[in-house]
Amino acid sequence: MQQGAGHDHDHGHGHGHTPTAAAAARMGKEERARERRSLLFTLGITASIMVLEAIGGFLSGSLALQADAGHMLTDTSSLLLAVLAFSFATRPADLRRTYGFYRLEILAALANGVLLLLLAGWIVWEAIERFSDPRPIDAATMAIIAAIGLIANAVGLVLLHRRGGSLNLRGAYLHVLGDTLSSVGVIVAAGVILLTGWTPIDPILSAVIACVIVWSAFSLVRSAVDVLLEAVPAHLDLAEVLHALEQTEGVAEVHDLHIWTISSGMHALSAHVVVDGCDFARNEEILRKLRALLAERFHLDHVTLQLETPAHCEGVELH
Repeated sequence: MQQGAGHDHDHGHGHGHTPTAAAAARMGKEERARERRSLLFTLGITASIMVLEAIGGFLSGSLALQADAGHMLTDTSSLLLAVLAFSFATRPADLRRTYGFYRLEILAALANGVLLLLLAGWIVWEAIERFSDPRPIDAATMAIIAAIGLIANAVGLVLLHRRGGSLNLRGAYLHVLGDTLSSVGVIVAAGVILLTGWTPIDPILSAVIACVIVWSAFSLVRSAVDVLLEAVPAHLDLAEVLHALEQTEGVAEVHDLHIWTISSGMHALSAHVVVDGCDFARNEEILRKLRALLAERFHLDHVTLQLETPAHCEGVELH
């Protein structure tokens, strides 16, 4: 008979078990509140510039300006989606959704990346058409509106730049960064047209901006998909974690080890741990050592460990 199996849940995200856990929970909530405020301010700025550039692109005939307006239209919806995701993520877990609504943040980030890819495809398609069918461009109007957009986007970048921010915030930052590059491209194109009259610079720079957007979007989509597929977080090495667990005193073997991401900054681990003897009284001590190791070395606090005894311990009485 197998005895002494221990089952430990260490959630580590603010159930008030310790002053440290409570402080960490408060810091997490405060950080998310700051991110949400930054997103709301950026949403207001982006929506305003979107309308201005849409009108300016139509009046000036600039593809780069129209592309930037389309980008901002996508950004407005994506930023709104991100704000809603933050609101849903604060809803408590229930009997059906035991992790709450944290994954909505990841779904929003994935949607942001896909929208960026679609937008980039549209810009490239329009640029190709402009080469075969050039159109007149009002470069002065184009430059003025792009300069206003550049200033507004720079403000948005400052608001959203936060080291270690969530995937959602990262997605919003990449959107605004793409807008900033678009504005720079439009200003450069306008200057070239004003000085030389060479209008093909407009679709050329639009295509270059589209390539930058694709690169950023691909990185975002890949990160979001990794979370949805429950891949091992990029900053962790599964083999290293396994080795560290098996080197812990009292551990004979570790199997069924899984590490995944619930949401940005929230990682989880589960494993079956076979102890190296029949002294069941040591199980609590082994659990404490394993929890401390995972928290201190790998920053994993949401942990589920199942202790198992070796086969030769069957029939041994619990002391």
